[in-house]
Parts: sequence; C-alpha cells; structure tokens
Amino acid sequence: MKTTRSLLLILSAVAAFGSARATTVIPPTFDELVGRAELIFQGTVSDVKSQWTGEGAQRCIVTYVTFTIEDSLKGASGSSYTLRMLGGTVGDQTMEVTDAPKFKAGDRDIVFVENNGTQFIPLVGIMHGRFRVQEDLPTGSEIVVTERGEFVSDVRKLGKEEHVAGGRIASPPLRAADFKGAIKAQLSGRE
Repeated sequence: MKTTRSLLLILSAVAAFGSARATTVIPPTFDELVGRAELIFQGTVSDVKSQWTGEGAQRCIVTYVTFTIEDSLKGASGSSYTLRMLGGTVGDQTMEVTDAPKFKAGDRDIVFVENNGTQFIPLVGIMHGRFRVQEDLPTGSEIVVTERGEFVSDVRKLGKEEHVAGGRIASPPLRAADFKGAIKAQLSGRE
C-alpha cells in the first residue's frame, strides 16, 4: 500500500511539473552549460530543507537548497541563493527524481542554474549542471569533479563522457580556478 501510494505520488508530481521530461539526459557541452545557464556561481551549501507543497493530486515534496555564494560568475545571485528542486524526504516519506543531485550542508559546488522555481531540477542538464569542488590530496589544490565523482581535465571534453571515475586521467584534473577562468572567458567571448 505504501509503495503504491509513493508511486502515485511521484506520478502525480511529475504530471504537475510540465517541464519534466524523460530521465535520459544528454550531457551538455561546456558551451551549452554556459549558454543555457541563467546563473552560474560557486558556493557552499548552508541549508537543505524538504517540505510538502501543493494540494490533492498536486501534492509533492520539494527541497530547498541554500548556498552561500563565494564567487558569482554569471547573473546576479546576491550573497546567498536557494534552488527549488522536486523531491526529498519529509518524515518517513521519500520522493526521488532519477539522476537528481543530492546536496548536503557543507558541499562546495559550481552550479549552472536555469529556470529555478519552474523546472523540476533547475540545473542545466539535471546532474550535469553541478560540479563539485574538492581538494586534490596529492597537490593540495582545489579541483573540479562531476556529480558522479569523475575528474574534469578539459572543458572541451564535457558532454563527451571522457572522464574517469575515481581515478587519474592522462592530463591532470582541472583546478577550480581554471574551470572558473574558462567560464569567464566563454562569457566574455559572447559579449
């Protein structure tokens, strides 16, 4: 009974969000990430809260992920910014969107945001619009990895699935500063 109710809840929620598409997502290229994003920033997750919203068949769980902004790269984010994402856990009820990133307080990320508040997952290419900022233990520098933990070595390879999960690649992992520099260069080339 509980499984049936959860399934009906998920189906209702997806129907309620007109922008929901099939869960197969073609990884966007770097140009597409930068071009489609309305807002790009590096920040630290300061709060994650899930709550029920809507009435009747429109009732679903929504999670609000709040970031403290460290570096605004595109758009006006202010000192903090909150993403509204479909899914989450309230009490013993969980509603999950396939391939949606899971955030927790303390996460440091560079995110590419589009249609926040209207799109079920307001990141360009769902999970592809989130890049984790982590310390590279051998070098001590901050590097960028994909949502799946794959090292990013070259922005030109994004969208081509040429990353290596959890392992070293032929070229060194891209430093966060260089990744942000590539974003800024891409944006300045569009002006």
